Amino acid sequence: MDGKVTGITKFGAFVALPGNRSGLVHISEIAYSYVNDVHDLLSEGQQVQVKVIGIDDSNRINLSIKQALPPPTRPERRSGPRPGGSGDRPRPEGDRRSPSRRPAAGRGFAPEPAQPRGPASFEDQLKQFMASSDSKLSELHMNEKRGNRRGGRK
Repeated sequence: MDGKVTGITKFGAFVALPGNRSGLVHISEIAYSYVNDVHDLLSEGQQVQVKVIGIDDSNRINLSIKQALPPPTRPERRSGPRPGGSGDRPRPEGDRRSPSRRPAAGRGFAPEPAQPRGPASFEDQLKQFMASSDSKLSELHMNEKRGNRRGGRK
């Protein structure tokens, strides 16, 4: 359904709907990508395509712009196992592990690819976070296993 943006707040946008009704598009329902500021994508008076995603107990209408649009296409994933497992993921900038804990060249680990400088996209930041998180979880699990073998506390 079509609507007209009537107001913008830091948490979303109010949209006038047919039948003299209005609803709120929460900032998380504006786009498939991260939205830092609603003003970056919407302006008052703008016509938008919205989908009603809910009506709460107070009869407030919750709307979505992103669900009214087709989802963006994703790059095709390669099938099969990745060579080297998680060891060839680039480390996020600011990795504070000591050099002695980092994989050394010549021990079967690929060298770290050069990271381009400049603002990273949300997807790149998410990939870096996930890689860091996976690494930390693996390290935790290895430390737990080592502790249990030595007769440490469970």
